[in-house]
Amino acid sequence: MINKTVIGAATLALLLLSGCGQPVPGLGGSGNIYDTDTVSIDESRYGSTVRNSSSDGFQSLYFEFDSYSITASMENTIAKNASVAQKEAGRKIKIEGNCDEFGTDEYNYALGLKRAKAVKDSLLMQGVPASRMVLVSYGESNPACSEPTDACYAQNRRVDLRLAK
Repeated sequence: MINKTVIGAATLALLLLSGCGQPVPGLGGSGNIYDTDTVSIDESRYGSTVRNSSSDGFQSLYFEFDSYSITASMENTIAKNASVAQKEAGRKIKIEGNCDEFGTDEYNYALGLKRAKAVKDSLLMQGVPASRMVLVSYGESNPACSEPTDACYAQNRRVDLRLAK
């Protein structure tokens, strides 16, 4: 009876510890669960007016997977948006951060907020007063596209700008 209890406890401990030995998949490294599902896409086409989710003359800005960095390719769009903001000098601008469906709700809301803040900081550097800008994060709850493709996911990793009503 004691042998069965000891063997059962040892087996249970081995099962529990074997789960702890699994490597955690990284977001950009090998072993990532997305490695087998991703394809290369040309994200430069996602800022055009065809796929633009912004309104009031603003253009949306698109981000890489799991990133909130403003790249050099976004600088022209930031400058255009700053110009639109200067024309509407008396109005507030709502900066909306969005994410694709990967990640937890909490993570995506935080990432959307970081994206919105990065755009706000860039507009601030272009002369738009901080007091005129409000930030919102929709996380993954406001998708521009709902197809299960990489091109669609890329459209959802964006910041939209609108005049606040």
